Amino acid sequence: MSGLGLLAAGANVIMQLARPAVGYGVYESKVETGRLDRHPVKRTRTTLTYLAVASLATDEEKKLYRRAVNGSHKYVRSDENSAVEYNAFDPQLQLWVAACLYRGFEDVYKILYGDLDPVTQDAFYQRSATFGTTLQMRRDMWPADRDAFEVYWNENLGKVAIDETIREHLYGIASATFTPKLLHPVVGPFNRFVTTGFLPQVFRDEMRLPWSVRRQRNFDRSMRVAALVNRFSPKILRMFPYNFYLWDLRRRIAKGIPLV
Repeated sequence: MSGLGLLAAGANVIMQLARPAVGYGVYESKVETGRLDRHPVKRTRTTLTYLAVASLATDEEKKLYRRAVNGSHKYVRSDENSAVEYNAFDPQLQLWVAACLYRGFEDVYKILYGDLDPVTQDAFYQRSATFGTTLQMRRDMWPADRDAFEVYWNENLGKVAIDETIREHLYGIASATFTPKLLHPVVGPFNRFVTTGFLPQVFRDEMRLPWSVRRQRNFDRSMRVAALVNRFSPKILRMFPYNFYLWDLRRRIAKGIPLV
């Protein structure tokens, strides 16, 4: 749980929302405070808290956070005016989101720490089921092993489709338009570059984001710098902000403050 892994956050959001039912579920969401483009601070807090809870929290804390998230998710369902059918409680969609999170965390780990030995990677994979089981995904839905996951992943890449509406929404995320306008000229191009670098090619194509050998070389160089910074950072700094949001969750539970 390295904070520098958040460099890949935009790419992972794009991967998740590249499934039309997920993309439109987020885009059409009636939960106003859950929209990143309108409430970036709150949405960032709830999302990062979820990742911290799924990875680091106790079973009881997971249960409490699931109940809080469910309170928002019950409003995220399609109606007669929706472009596609969706429901935030659909365990198949939650499996897709969990698969994207696993793939993203795996890529980030390899960049920051290097390749894993097979035994450790198997354990890493099995623990990643928690990204889905912390909500409604059943444990037996998680592909049995990494080979089965690759079959699932490759089959579901065929269900990736980003139309103009969702592409425009996701381009805003890739360009960090949710940050203060003063920062856009600097943050926007950098975030778009890093986001594109973390995306598998099929998602780049759907987003119509250009890439090249030179950009890949620059991306690799940047990631080597990130790995160096990560390696020499104290653990408490490496884990920020996940450790902070886990602390904040426990503070909210103790004081009876809403969790989302």
